[in-house]
Amino acid sequence: MSKPIKKSIDHVVVKIVELLAPARDFAALNAAISNGADSVYLGIHGYNLRAYTKNFTIKDIKKAVKHCHDFNKKIYVCTNTIIKDNDIIALNDIIPRLYSYDVDAMIVSDLGALKIARDNDMDVHISVQANISNTKALELLEDLCVKRVILSRELSLDEIKIITKKSKLEIEVFVHGAMCMAVSGRCFLSSYLYNKSANCGECLQPCREEWKLVSEDLEELKLIRGHGDYEKTHLMSPKDLCMIEHIPNLIESGIDAFKIEGRARAADYVSTVTKVYREAIDKYEKSMWELDENWIHDLKKVYNRGFDTGFYFKPPYKNSKYNESSHIKKDIGLVCNYYHNVSAAEVRLWDDLEVGDEILVQGNTTGSLIQKVKSIQINGKDIKNAKRGDNVGILVKRKVRPNDRVYKRIPRNALESPNH
Repeated sequence: MSKPIKKSIDHVVVKIVELLAPARDFAALNAAISNGADSVYLGIHGYNLRAYTKNFTIKDIKKAVKHCHDFNKKIYVCTNTIIKDNDIIALNDIIPRLYSYDVDAMIVSDLGALKIARDNDMDVHISVQANISNTKALELLEDLCVKRVILSRELSLDEIKIITKKSKLEIEVFVHGAMCMAVSGRCFLSSYLYNKSANCGECLQPCREEWKLVSEDLEELKLIRGHGDYEKTHLMSPKDLCMIEHIPNLIESGIDAFKIEGRARAADYVSTVTKVYREAIDKYEKSMWELDENWIHDLKKVYNRGFDTGFYFKPPYKNSKYNESSHIKKDIGLVCNYYHNVSAAEVRLWDDLEVGDEILVQGNTTGSLIQKVKSIQINGKDIKNAKRGDNVGILVKRKVRPNDRVYKRIPRNALESPNH
């Protein structure tokens, strides 16, 4: 099995890198497609590690595959939970149906699921849950006709370079999103505390709470962070992975696919993160690489726990509070109509809106449209400010649909000021 076609850029040989985005629903899927993802991955209900997130039914996946292929995008389906015999019985029925829908690959962590997929001639990508971290493991997976491996999160960039040079398999790595305190997600804390297994997709994320350490003699141990001592801290909650500043290093290492974490995230998150990484990859491949500070600014606007580089350069040591996004989104209205001739939407407001505000319009087909409000009209007359209860016309950059939700993006510090 050969590696993807390579090309030369300024005497440096690099590969065309696939950008893979998550989808929890059709809104996120369309957000990924419209913002430059090459492929989308999603979970099937009952067999992936996002049990408490919206998941796709078998019928949904048939529609999603056709939609992705209409836009020349690939689609991968995750079955990466712990698989028991009763699950195998169900997969014997599900996987042939996914093959008939023309799903591009299965993402699996279990050998039984791998066997069923290969018995049905499906391409298989080995999940990060399998914790693949050495070339010998990849040699075995090659013998098992695996096409791609999502490497363990715990590898450094230097270790990844060794693997990409030696392996014939496609190599995928995470470049952005949540990091877990456990080895590639293999965690028993939620199961131990709440009888909800992370390895079956039910994690309640106790690691994201504040904790304090108490010794056997009941002495509370203080954790030193910077210049202060804290009795309680988010000691088990690492910051999110963000590799946007290191796109050249990653591309030159020989990685085949960059993966964005976030199958629990809304369409605006998928839209923003996909767009930023698409722009960065394209800039590098056009020999125009330069870090755009707007990329960092935009990534901070959507849900995040602060940013770190994971294990790529050194073991992560920074912990984080629950959400450090610089902005929040406020539900302010609903699209009633779209007027194609003038590229305008009629919006029913249940909160105030003014020219210059940043809005998000989200829906299953629309995905997530993010833009500044350039003009507002009521009955054909331009206004600067609209009030709750108004029906207004707003110019939009592309088509939106009736019943799409409209949100206003607001700086978090503005909400925390005395005037709010």
